[in-house]
Order: sequence, then C-alpha cells, then structure tokens
Amino acid sequence: MSKRSPGLSEQTYFVLAALLDGPLHGHAIIKKVVDLSEGRITLPVGTLYGALDRLAANGIITIEREEIFNGRKRRYFRITDEGDGMVRAEARRMQQAASVILRPRSLGASFA
Repeated sequence: MSKRSPGLSEQTYFVLAALLDGPLHGHAIIKKVVDLSEGRITLPVGTLYGALDRLAANGIITIEREEIFNGRKRRYFRITDEGDGMVRAEARRMQQAASVILRPRSLGASFA
C-alpha cells in the first residue's frame, strides 16, 4: 500500500486517524470517524471491514485482540508503526497543500 501514488483516500485517512489514540473495535471506529470528520464521513459496516481487511493485509493495522461481546466476536484493531507514519505523512502533505491556498497573498502580485 505504501508504494501507491501519494495521498490516502479520505475514508482511509480517517480510519487510521481514529486508531492513533489506541486500539478500537469496528463500531467505535465508525463513531470516531464521524466525530473526527465532523459528520462528513459515515462508513457502512461492509465498507469499513473491507478497508480494515485491506489495511491489515498490508501491515498498516493489526488485530490487537478479539473478545466475545453479546455473543458476537469483537475485534480490536491497532495502527502499526508503518500506518502511523503513513497517516502523519498524509497530514503533512495536506497541510502543505492547504498552506499554498491559505497563506496571505501580497497585493498586486501576478504570474503574468
């Protein structure tokens, strides 16, 4: 996954960001993504688990532990060092890109 073109999808970015504070189970990830994205991103369960499976297969996250809760298996996912570096690099990339637009402009400057 780290060999792809620069930038993570917004969904993947927020899934990884949700895991920065520690391991979470799927439902908690969905809720944290909604909170972190201020409601812009809602992940259907199938979409989330497909993304989690891909991220785990690529070593970006790992399963921390499993437990039974209300008769169902609950898996807790943890971001790996590679995933942590990836999401932080993406944050820096987006910050630099945003600074191009958000920095103060001098009056009269043109590129003509």
